[in-house]
Amino acid sequence: MTKGNGDDPKPGSRMERIQQGVRKRTLLAKKKVQSITKDDVKSYLLRNAFVLFTVVAVILGVILGFSLRSYKMSYREVKYFSFPGELLMRMLQMLVLPLIVSSLVTGIAALDSKASGKMGVRAVVYYMSTTIIAVLIGIIIVVIIHPGKGTKENMHREGKIVQVTAADAFLDLIRNMFPPNLVEACFKQFKTNYEKRMFKVDIPSNDTSTVASVISNVSEAMETLARMKEELVPVPGSVNGVNALGLVVFSISFGLVIGSMREQGQALKDFFDSLNEAIMRLVALIMWYAPLGILFLIAGKIVEMEDMGVIGGQLAMYTVTVIIGLLIHAVIVLPLLYFLITRKNPWVFIGGLIQALVTALGTSSSSATLPVTFKCLEEINGVDKRVTRFVLPVGATINMDGTALYEALAAIFIAQVNNFELNFGQIITISITATAASIGAAGIPQAGLVTMVIVLTSVGLPTDDITLIIAVDWFLDRLRTTTNVLGDSIGAGIVEHLSRHELKNRDAEMGNSVIEENEMKKPYQLISQENESEKPLDSETKM
Repeated sequence: MTKGNGDDPKPGSRMERIQQGVRKRTLLAKKKVQSITKDDVKSYLLRNAFVLFTVVAVILGVILGFSLRSYKMSYREVKYFSFPGELLMRMLQMLVLPLIVSSLVTGIAALDSKASGKMGVRAVVYYMSTTIIAVLIGIIIVVIIHPGKGTKENMHREGKIVQVTAADAFLDLIRNMFPPNLVEACFKQFKTNYEKRMFKVDIPSNDTSTVASVISNVSEAMETLARMKEELVPVPGSVNGVNALGLVVFSISFGLVIGSMREQGQALKDFFDSLNEAIMRLVALIMWYAPLGILFLIAGKIVEMEDMGVIGGQLAMYTVTVIIGLLIHAVIVLPLLYFLITRKNPWVFIGGLIQALVTALGTSSSSATLPVTFKCLEEINGVDKRVTRFVLPVGATINMDGTALYEALAAIFIAQVNNFELNFGQIITISITATAASIGAAGIPQAGLVTMVIVLTSVGLPTDDITLIIAVDWFLDRLRTTTNVLGDSIGAGIVEHLSRHELKNRDAEMGNSVIEENEMKKPYQLISQENESEKPLDSETKM
């Protein structure tokens, strides 16, 4: 009893402390609200003007798009109407190439090989972990909800699918990592094409039958000895689009070499640093046009989309299932990962990314959103430039959480529609191929549909059934792109937190290299304070 009595005050005192803390915070919040002036409101609106304009543009775009659908605009009229949005896409894509190269080269060159190696390992572990989690969420959700219940006979089909084998797709991925021509890599990617060729097949001859046939008819004998066989063979080809993977591999290698050259490589380092700064200033100018472009991109896509009547029960359930899966990953898994690793509020971090997320929703391209993502992370969230310059370009190229989730979910949906029972081994195969195929999905609109063929082929599902889900893909593509961008950005925050000691040591090394001998006797704290003040100059030029 005495033991119990002795323990009684502890819970009470703990509760009292919690209550006092809540009261203090409530009083502080009241004081802050009461102390807000008109100038504070004005400064807040000015600071967040871009974000507010972009969110308003999305809302207006949706309203404008649905209100114009009743006019039944022709294809030509829709293209003219969407022209301001097309301009924004072209502007952003124009900056992607120099931004990827300059940011990666300067980011890697600013770190020593040991620090960049550790950062690289952390980034890759994060990418693989989140992609595998996304695939598992997709599989679990589609198995639980079972949206493919019924038959596919009444479902609407749309578009055509280009056939591709899994082996050739993965070989193309490796080929694109090492482009033979860097200039060509700026506008072309290697892609295996297929063509039909005739091959001569020799048939072993039977002496008696051959002799008899020669006597009867010489031409018949020739036909039995040699026949022609038609075969589909792979041939080298290419598709238009920036070979981002090849440029990323080259830029990382080039940055490591420049970093190891020290003084000799300083001129190149300064050049790429200045190039990166110039590109970011161009991004700042384009941001003024972004809300208008996003408005017309979204409105144009809504006007262009097919009649909503084609979305039947199964397709509507499929759409809802994908949305639930993406929401679980984006709203629960990614913020929880960020909180568990950094012990910081994830919603404050995500709040600084609103403009990048809305741009991803409008453009449907993680590569085109890259300039805006840089701006949000570096200027609003204050992430170290050495981290963003390394993590973001690589993430935009290979980290596709939303795409991986969608591909695994869509493959099982197609199996359900065909009444095809998947065993555990086939589900594991889907999860592995969806993870691998998402890495090969370029950061361009609807690239996931191409890699879907690989996932379906791996378990023997009909690839033509991809046409069943094309009707809603334009909308789901925007949501999974937004998830991809969020995953890349949270990855940058996590990698910065895990690499904070290496970054501080690097700052200290660079600071100590210029400290004179008489300053070496100063207390440690003063030196660390000096290093903190020198940090912006040592890392990158501040915008």
